Amino acid sequence: MAKVLMKGNEAIAEAAIRAGCRYFFGYPITPQTEVPEYMSRVMPKIGGCFLQAESEVAAINMVYGAAGAGARVMTSSSSPGVSLKQEGISYIAGAELPCVIVNVMRGGPGLGGIQASQGDYFQATKGGGHGDYHLVVYAPASVQEVVDLMGVAFDTADRYRNPVMVVADGIIGQMMEPVELPEPREYRIDPAKKPWAATGWTPESGRERAVINSLYIEIEELDELNMRLQARYDEIRKNETRWESYQLEGAEFVACAYGTVARICKAAIDELREEGIRVGLLRPITLWPFPEKAVREAAMADGVRGVLTVELNAGQMLEDVRLAVNGAKPVSFLGHPGSKMPTVEEIKSAIRRMKEEQA
Repeated sequence: MAKVLMKGNEAIAEAAIRAGCRYFFGYPITPQTEVPEYMSRVMPKIGGCFLQAESEVAAINMVYGAAGAGARVMTSSSSPGVSLKQEGISYIAGAELPCVIVNVMRGGPGLGGIQASQGDYFQATKGGGHGDYHLVVYAPASVQEVVDLMGVAFDTADRYRNPVMVVADGIIGQMMEPVELPEPREYRIDPAKKPWAATGWTPESGRERAVINSLYIEIEELDELNMRLQARYDEIRKNETRWESYQLEGAEFVACAYGTVARICKAAIDELREEGIRVGLLRPITLWPFPEKAVREAAMADGVRGVLTVELNAGQMLEDVRLAVNGAKPVSFLGHPGSKMPTVEEIKSAIRRMKEEQA
């Protein structure tokens, strides 16, 4: 199949459509506005629904409604916009509904800036809203990977009846790369496959009424919901954790990074290996579930002397890396919280510094 040159945001939208998404509700905010722009052009041509809501709060509650009817539905936004959606996301998780939420991250806190950031790691992975819930969180490192992961995101949401988030730093949303698009998939709401969906009921339908709800007055019922959710999250941890290993064999230092930053790390690793410093990369593809076991095994491998976590924030994934390593090896951090990308030279210097400190 021939490749086409696409901007990341437009590739996100096209990949979602090809995965069967026919409902999109959102609100413009830089640097993800090309996602709703693309949806507004294409959805009417294919019989889908594009609606620019009056606010992010309205958009996520429209997602709630479409998800409750069994549709493949998506919303997209950027950091402060996703903050506004958090109550609705928690409701969707509590109602056990599938949907996809895209966050093309910008700098913060507050309105911050419109440049790339990874400052939403805590928000995405620690449950930005209230209650004991998790989203499955994918973190692509290229436009091709975001295309590949959109179909996975919709399938995973349906499989576990759980909202899924795709987080891309602003560079991935704005950059253009050649991509190979998947073949379009037909998707129809099938009450037989989704008996929980509110698709209309009559006495002759032969099934129970579908009730979409996240309110449980009785203590026992709420406890039952949460235990069911926790069992589901255990299954997700077991089956859906993803990561990439790069140059880890024989490494004396391990870098841990995701998204665009991981690509910069690869360039630094290649140059360091030319100098005779053996460095590898462990790149989480799912931020939740976090590849804790893979990080621990990489850090504990023979000859590994330390771990460097590199992020476009003040050190958020750093906490999960430290928990995984559990003090067995030194863990250092290199990061920029203000959207200034770490450079190859900075990463190389940080590794050299670790080596000198252990000499």
